[in-house]
Amino acid sequence: MLVGYMRPYHEDPECSDQLLLLNRMNCEKIIREEHGSAKKRTHLKDMLHHLKPGDKIIITKLFAFADSTQHLVELLETIDQKGAYLQSITEGIDTSLPEGYRFHDIIKHLLVFQGDVISEKTKQGMYEAKQKGISTGRPRKPDENVKRAITMYQSKKYSLAEIKEQTGISKSTLYRYLESEMM
Repeated sequence: MLVGYMRPYHEDPECSDQLLLLNRMNCEKIIREEHGSAKKRTHLKDMLHHLKPGDKIIITKLFAFADSTQHLVELLETIDQKGAYLQSITEGIDTSLPEGYRFHDIIKHLLVFQGDVISEKTKQGMYEAKQKGISTGRPRKPDENVKRAITMYQSKKYSLAEIKEQTGISKSTLYRYLESEMM
């Protein structure tokens, strides 16, 4: 079965462009999300649940189908496990063709690559900041509040909630400072 899937997005809020393309593909069934929200994609979940081997989901573009590279990988894995296929008109992708399966592998590699690039840029930025004497990470609490929180804690007259309310020092931060004092 050819199943068309569409959802509203900024350039096609009524899904009229998508519907036109999906009708040209002779979809036997067209599923339309009521909104573009990534969180409430109930029709997508239902469609994936009811996929049968040999079914093909047809979309107009990857953006209308997945919310991120990670989400696309997850969707492709689900479709593959069901023995079904995906075709994206705009990108010219069809996983029912032999070269379409390479696309699935390429996306997995791109996801790893994307994570590596972000990680490397973050590490490089932190290194450069350290070289300039800039401290990275969460800003330290003012010493006077920390000292006050420790004094309040050691007096045993205040609850952790009261200490946090009066000093702004959280329980985990307080315990971290208490541990460093003991060393």
